[in-house]
Amino acid sequence: MTVGCFVTGTDTGVGKTLVAAALLHTLARHHRRVVGMKPVTTGVVPWGEDWASEDVIALRTASTVAAPPALDNPVLLHDCLPPHIAAARAGVQVDLAALVGAYQTLAAHTDAVVVEGAGGFLEPLSDTLTGADLAQALALPVVLVVALRPGCLNHALLTAEAVRARGLTLAGWAANRTEPGVEAADETVACLRARLDAPLWADVPYQDLPEARSLALALPPHWA
Repeated sequence: MTVGCFVTGTDTGVGKTLVAAALLHTLARHHRRVVGMKPVTTGVVPWGEDWASEDVIALRTASTVAAPPALDNPVLLHDCLPPHIAAARAGVQVDLAALVGAYQTLAAHTDAVVVEGAGGFLEPLSDTLTGADLAQALALPVVLVVALRPGCLNHALLTAEAVRARGLTLAGWAANRTEPGVEAADETVACLRARLDAPLWADVPYQDLPEARSLALALPPHWA
């Protein structure tokens, strides 16, 4: 049976890609065919003879199998804007069934799939679709990435509440120290450990150049 999870965050720029790539590296120690997926992404850089987002490149680098872009990144939007705005400007329709179909194809041919959402859990993907709708349609356990900075307690607890309101499982969470010297960071982690009702998979230290391969994640035993 394929292991799968949906990585979301308390906001944009909280380290979802770093944690998703670390998950791929960790899963690859136990599974041969591991692949990352970012269904919708914005902003591009050159990638071979084509274009890709930096997030997707990081996930591909951490994967053990290469998937066609139509599967690991079905919607690539060139403008570095919120997805629903970038899609509207590009005239692109973000189709939920197509995204789910791409995931199902990946899952049918691999041992583990790590899906990274865009922005926060309720990030709009179109005029009618949000990241929460996608997570719910995929019906995957959710991994929450929390950047330790002012406001994160409220953002993390609201996100956990929204995840569970969709009938999804909050499988675990990662604390990411995205800034050096944040006051009361340890106390913030302790508060979230007491209130999120989900295991802490990683407390990521501040790094000038974050390296996903070096992160140790405490995954559930049944994922090994």
